[in-house]
Amino acid sequence: MLIDEALDYLDLHINRRLTLEKIDQLSLGEMELLLEVIGNPQQDFPTIHITGTNGKGSTAAMITELLSALGLTVGTYTSPHVSSITERILINGEPIHEEEFAENVGVLSLVESHLDFSPSWFELVTAVAFRSFADAAVDVAVIEVGMLGRFDATNVSHPAVSVITNIGYDHTDGEEGWRRKLAWEKAGIIRNNGILCLGETDEDLEDIFINENPKEILRRNIDFSADVNELAIDGRHLNLRTPNGLYEDIFLPLHGEHQGSNAAIALAAAEAFVETSLPLDVVQAGFQNVRLFGRFEVVASNPLIILDGAHNPPGAEAAAKTLRKSFSVDGKLILILGMTKEKNTGWMLDCLEAEKADLIICTEAASPRAMPSSELALEAEKICSDVRIEVQPKEALESALVYAGIGDLILATGSLYVVGAIRDAYMSLR
Repeated sequence: MLIDEALDYLDLHINRRLTLEKIDQLSLGEMELLLEVIGNPQQDFPTIHITGTNGKGSTAAMITELLSALGLTVGTYTSPHVSSITERILINGEPIHEEEFAENVGVLSLVESHLDFSPSWFELVTAVAFRSFADAAVDVAVIEVGMLGRFDATNVSHPAVSVITNIGYDHTDGEEGWRRKLAWEKAGIIRNNGILCLGETDEDLEDIFINENPKEILRRNIDFSADVNELAIDGRHLNLRTPNGLYEDIFLPLHGEHQGSNAAIALAAAEAFVETSLPLDVVQAGFQNVRLFGRFEVVASNPLIILDGAHNPPGAEAAAKTLRKSFSVDGKLILILGMTKEKNTGWMLDCLEAEKADLIICTEAASPRAMPSSELALEAEKICSDVRIEVQPKEALESALVYAGIGDLILATGSLYVVGAIRDAYMSLR
């Protein structure tokens, strides 16, 4: 099977992230059966499992680099991807080859004919990841939850360390008690013989995590923290504290105070996995190697072009704060915005501080979930006098570049799907 054939096969299966179709049965039984048929590859390696409303991908990338710097072979599974589906499945930070991805999808296509159910798109890709990690004989797999946690397809192993970054507004109807409901869903990745690294600091939710009976809980601001989290040239300067001591003079080449917070929980999780402190030079090297596509990524300097996949209110607030505190915008601010249709548009625009923009260009990704750019524009016109519609992300970028001059800033945000399309468009224009 070739990569195009593999993608076509996957697209025959329901992708609940794109269609927003609800899961009828809250069970992992079908995922477990699918993995059993291919030999239970998820049992061949220990895992670190990560969930949370924001920061999952960044935290996964940091843990990966820390453990790789220690000399371990690390598999990493994250979602969604920015440009290529193989970005979801990494070995020591590098995507697996398209040929390997297609070969494993081909195996699953043969397996499916012997099942009495049809796996979902995400279940199949998750199975590909587990099989790839088993084939590579990784020392550890760092696994990011696709959605929520308890009934996510990734939640089929017994992680040595579970990480919950935070509990914020996303994947919820917003009804009374939503924070406790989300916390319960995310607490489902905790194992009673494992360690929990807990980034959420709301004491009213702590009983939910305790009820899952982890062997040990490491808490933000108590057991680990970023004691120093300062702006530096092209990143952050950090002093990180963990149960094993203080790590000073760490450079993290990512933008935003929130990334310093992610670094603290990533270091705590890496130490919890290896059950000891890490050498300072390993920590410094690991963090210095972290690279993330589409997470406040600066791709050009004149005009300044920044890509950030903020897709919910907490992420939008973090993006606005990072822009305000880390960048000096002397010229015009141009926003390229695209969102998914279930988002509260007004709230997102408010969190992004979009009223400060001189121009808002509304666009949409090629996704069933995409909010029509015309609908987004109606809301944007309430706060900005210059709002334009460019349905295609490439045309949105071209329009922004025509408008922008020296000293101006273009920020593309609102959805990682849109950011991925903008990134591909920019690379094609270089």
